Parts: sequence; structure tokens; C-alpha cells
Amino acid sequence: MKFHFIHPKDFTPYPYSKTALQQLKDRNIKVFACTNQHRISRGEATVDDFYHEFKEFGFDDAFICPHSPKDQCDCHKPKPGMLIEAAKKYNLDLSKTVFIGDTGSSDMLAANSVGVIKVLVLTGWGHDSLNKYRSKWAETEADYIADNLLEAVKWVIGKE
Repeated sequence: MKFHFIHPKDFTPYPYSKTALQQLKDRNIKVFACTNQHRISRGEATVDDFYHEFKEFGFDDAFICPHSPKDQCDCHKPKPGMLIEAAKKYNLDLSKTVFIGDTGSSDMLAANSVGVIKVLVLTGWGHDSLNKYRSKWAETEADYIADNLLEAVKWVIGKE
């Protein structure tokens, strides 16, 4: 899988993303980002670049793995280090936490390993992850598959 890197200052979210995040915040649901950003280790961006981007978009906090996959750290998804860190920092009950992601082989596997509710969105890498690369996470099932973040959020809100 080849990924195209977009520096945080050049990234534009989907038009409905801020609406989706606001719907969660309106219900006092905390919103966190957990992201692998190994380009930081190459000097192409900084942790602060990504952290500030997530704060500007309305996230309450961001957990960012800056390491290369070769570093074998505990925070690089599919390892669950960032989810565990968020749970400790915010006293989260992981069995009641929802993790929304677009990559089965990292997001869904990390979420599955700590027992959170898994939602795969088909935007971003999601469509290919569900189809072309499904074998990389074949033993894990998403609890819900949404066309996009707004649909995922509506599903989450409906579960309340």
C-alpha cells in the first residue's frame, strides 16, 4: 500500500467532518485523534504540526506516533499504545469507547486488541482496506462500516 503524505498545513478535511465532530461535542462526547505519522521521524513534519492541526479541527486531544514502523514502538498502530495512553489520561472505559478509522490493518486491529467498538469509514483508505487489503485484517470485523465520518457519528449517537 503506498501512502501519499499531506503536511498538516496543506490538509483539508472533508466538508462534513467538522459537523460530525461538533455533533459529538454537542453531546459531551470527547473526541481524540490517534494517528501514525512516521514522516515526523524523517523530519518532514513535527508532532506540534499535527497536534495543532487536530486542535484546530476540534479534537479534544491527539495521540501521535512519530516513529517509523521499523522502530517497533508500542504506540505505532496496530499496537494499541495510543489507545491505552488515551484511556489512562482520560479514565476511559475502553469497552464503551468507539474508535473510528479508515484502515483495517492498523486502526481496526489496534481497536480490536483493547476491546473498543470498531467503526470503519470507507473514505480515505477505507474502501481499499475493506476490499483490496482485507486479507491483512481478515480475523477482525468492524462493528459498523460507514460511508464517511458523518454517517459513523450518526451511528454512534444512535447507540447512546
